[in-house]
Amino acid sequence: MFNLLDLLKGDEGKKKEISVSSSQKETRFTRYESNPIIIPSGKYPFMARAVYSPTAIYLDGKVHLLYRAQANDGVSTFGYATSLDGLTIDENLTEPVFIPTQPFEMSTKPGWNSGCEDPRITHLGGKLYLTYTAYDGTSPPRVAMSSINVSDFLNRRWNWETPRLISPPGVDDKDACIVKNKGDGYIAFHRLGNAMWIDFLRDLSFPQVKLLTGGIIAQAREDFWDNVKVGIAGPPIQTDQGWLLFYHAVSNPGFKYKIGAMLLDYSNPRTILARTNEPLLEPEMDYELYGQVPNVVFSCGAVVMDGTIYMYYGAADSVVCVATMKLSDLNDVFRALRS
Repeated sequence: MFNLLDLLKGDEGKKKEISVSSSQKETRFTRYESNPIIIPSGKYPFMARAVYSPTAIYLDGKVHLLYRAQANDGVSTFGYATSLDGLTIDENLTEPVFIPTQPFEMSTKPGWNSGCEDPRITHLGGKLYLTYTAYDGTSPPRVAMSSINVSDFLNRRWNWETPRLISPPGVDDKDACIVKNKGDGYIAFHRLGNAMWIDFLRDLSFPQVKLLTGGIIAQAREDFWDNVKVGIAGPPIQTDQGWLLFYHAVSNPGFKYKIGAMLLDYSNPRTILARTNEPLLEPEMDYELYGQVPNVVFSCGAVVMDGTIYMYYGAADSVVCVATMKLSDLNDVFRALRS
C-alpha cells in the first residue's frame, strides 16, 4: 500500500537541478519606503494580534490582497484589501472575508493558534481558487481548498465554496497552490517535509483516492543560502522564459526566512532551468527582524504590472509589506545563470 510517510523519507521524485554560476548579478527587491502597508489594529478584533502572509491577484484594474489576520485568541482568518497603484492601500475591510467553518480548521484547544493560514489564490476559468493551510491547533496542518466565482469576488459577495481538505492526513503539508498546466489538467505545488513538491492533476475533484502527493521538485541546498527547507511563495507567474516561481527558504545561520526565485520549464515544470544563488529579499529592516517571529520575510503572492513585479510579503509574522523589481532585471539574472 502506498505510504506517503515512507515516500517522504526516500528519493522518489527528486530531479537533478541544472548547476548555475556563482556569479549571480546583484539584483534584489526594493522595499516600498512606506512599509508596512497593513498593520494590526486593536479596533478590529480579527486583526488585533497580527497581519501577514498576503496573497495577491490583479483583477478589474486593481490589486486584490487576501492576508492572514490573527486575533488575540490565536484564531486566523483572511482579511481583504485593495490597491490601485500596487503600493498604497486604498481600502481594507474591517471584517474578515474568509473564516474557519469546518472541524479541521476549528480550534480544539481554546487559546491555541488555529484557523485558516497562508492563502494563495489563482484564476482558473470563471473562478478564483483559494488554497490555504487548515489547522485545528493540534493535528498536523493540511492543505484545504475553496473557490468563488470571479463576479462574486469582485462584487464582494463572499460566497465561498465549502472548503475541503486536499492533502493526506497525518502529514504536515503546507504552502500549496494550483495553476493550469500548459498542456492538459493542472499543476499543484506544495511542501512536504523540508522540500517543495509538484503534482499533476487531471481535474480538481480531489476524491479521497487522489489527494496531493507527486514528487520532489526542489530541496534545500547545503552550500547555498537556502540550506534548511524550501517552499513556494506565491503561485508561479507566466513569463516568456517559463514559469517564474518565487520561493521561501529557511537559511542558517540564524534560521532566517528569505525569498528567492526559480525558473521552470513550461513543457516539463519538473525541470528547473535556473535558480537564484542569492536571496532576492531577506530580513534586514526592523519590521522584518522583530515581531511575532523574528527574521522573517514570507510571501504568498506577487503580481506583474507594467513590467514591474510587486511582491507582497509578511514581515516577522506581524505586518504586511511590499517590494518591487523590474521583471526584465530578473530575466537578466536567469539568462546569466543559464549561460
